[in-house]
Amino acid sequence: MITTVTLNSAIDKTYYLGGFGKGGVHRVARQLAEPGGKGNNVAKVARLLGAEVAASGFIAGANGAFIEERLAERGIRTAFVGVKGESRICLNIIDEADGSSTELLEQGPIVEESDVTRLKRALHGLASSSSVVVMSGSLPQGVNVTLYAELIETVRSAGAKAYLDTSGGAFAAALPAKPDFVKPNEHELAAWLGRELRAEEDIVEAAASLAGLGIAAVCVTLGGRGAVAFLDGKSYRVKPPKIEAVNTVGCGDSFAAGMAYAAERGDSPEERLRIASAAAAANAMSDRAGHLDMERFRAYLKDVEVVALG
Repeated sequence: MITTVTLNSAIDKTYYLGGFGKGGVHRVARQLAEPGGKGNNVAKVARLLGAEVAASGFIAGANGAFIEERLAERGIRTAFVGVKGESRICLNIIDEADGSSTELLEQGPIVEESDVTRLKRALHGLASSSSVVVMSGSLPQGVNVTLYAELIETVRSAGAKAYLDTSGGAFAAALPAKPDFVKPNEHELAAWLGRELRAEEDIVEAAASLAGLGIAAVCVTLGGRGAVAFLDGKSYRVKPPKIEAVNTVGCGDSFAAGMAYAAERGDSPEERLRIASAAAAANAMSDRAGHLDMERFRAYLKDVEVVALG
């Protein structure tokens, strides 16, 4: 089983308008509402790929109930910890006239220490029956920046592998716990290093420095340019299919889902990277984050190129 952890779950709402401007009144042409937050996107894609999945983390209020119900409808086991307040709404306004996107992101509920204790207890039980636990996204209000490091220890003590996809202070604070997998994008990696990465050689060197901390799997995603990866002591360049992306939101989550799914199957490093890249590309062709068409995914698998670096 794969377990996902989303500490700041959301309802991802997308409004499509024929035009959008400040100060006006706009009628929404169409809208989507999805259970969101990065870990929940991972859960949705891993389930579509065929994995048995449990989704955990924090939820609150009526929005939290919506998130839990919509995940359960997809055959995902839900094991969230309820907290006071209301889970956030993340609103994306798409102006179809020019293709621009405007995002409004709520903060979400304040999490208390007692809530963290309950999550650790639940997560230990889930991890004991999981091969991989994927922890993704931002930290909620009220928790310590070291929370991911603490959860990594919880996961490892139960015998599962800990995958991490976060950024900023939460990312830096989690690295001493040596997660089994990290997936910064090139901008997050540059922020961690505190310097600009001007060339691909700089990215490879920076990824190697992460792997040198004792992290078995490091994947630096480069958007439409693919990824640089260090897996089990070897380095790779991943070249994705050539596509005209419809939506890039959730592509990184889909990459992480593919890596977890393939790792649970025991696939080779090259096959893990192919599956992850094809899942990200298929997500990019959907108007929903954390979604892919399986026929398109299988077609993209043939087009992913994985090259071993010297």
